[in-house]
Amino acid sequence: RQIRYDSPLLTPGVLGMAEETDTLQTVRDFIRWGASRFNAAGLFFGHGTDNALDEATVLLLHALHLPSDLPGGFLDARLTQSERERVMRLLQRRIDERVPAAYLTNQMVFAGLKFFVNEQVLVPRSPIAELIESGFEPWLQSDSVGRVLDLCTGSGCIAVGCACSFPDASVDAVDISPGALEVARVNIERHALDDRVEAIFSDLFQALRGRRYDLIVSNPPYVSRQEMGQLPDEYLREPALALEAGEQGLDLVARILAETGEYLEPGGILVVEVGNSATALIERYPDVPFLWLDFERGGEGVFLLTAEQLNEYQPLLDEDY
Repeated sequence: RQIRYDSPLLTPGVLGMAEETDTLQTVRDFIRWGASRFNAAGLFFGHGTDNALDEATVLLLHALHLPSDLPGGFLDARLTQSERERVMRLLQRRIDERVPAAYLTNQMVFAGLKFFVNEQVLVPRSPIAELIESGFEPWLQSDSVGRVLDLCTGSGCIAVGCACSFPDASVDAVDISPGALEVARVNIERHALDDRVEAIFSDLFQALRGRRYDLIVSNPPYVSRQEMGQLPDEYLREPALALEAGEQGLDLVARILAETGEYLEPGGILVVEVGNSATALIERYPDVPFLWLDFERGGEGVFLLTAEQLNEYQPLLDEDY
């Protein structure tokens, strides 16, 4: 069947695509064609996929309401006219708007769990997912974790992941963005964790006086002003509030280091992602023994400090802050 070029669902951009793809029939055809279009348009991939082929696959399967583990035989299934139009609209948006695929599908997998996301939050992609999956061993034991704090929770992915990893723990999910907290609450409810995960509006520790935790984990804003000006368009679709953190990217990290000691239980740990600002952090605190963690699936710029180390080096952290 041929696509009706006068369809009211087709925008001018999609109309051109429809004419170009008139001979494409199967799932395989459209994945290949979409990847070619993405590469030709110079798209950036860094929000769950790292190449055009995977990005096109994610969007196509979403548009067709098919699972990510689709059996290979279905790649030769033919698309209906309405499916072709739906696929082309989604692929065209990815090109025209430079929107990460996760915002177009409103979903992302993190630490093996599915999350709702929109442009109020970062697309979940932190290597901290590996630590969650391993229960933060060997630094923590599951039965010893009673309270967890996720600072700058965004979508709530770290908080929800920790709640699943530590089934006996209660988790506070903190953010200063009301929009982000709305998304976090959606994910808390979807994972049926309302009784153990609380979304809290707070500027870091401000609303948490008197609370103490066995684990404090954070993926805060850490992009420097210079790096912010060099980000691809896809990253600039994410909320700037969740990215930029001053001249060196350390404005929030410095506050976290200076204040965490008051909220961490003896034997507890602090885990923070600082990404490309790791070098600046080391230069700013040359005497603090940050433990930089390695990840099997890639990623860097995540450090760990124990409660005892924070107490020992608190004068340095307070002085610099």
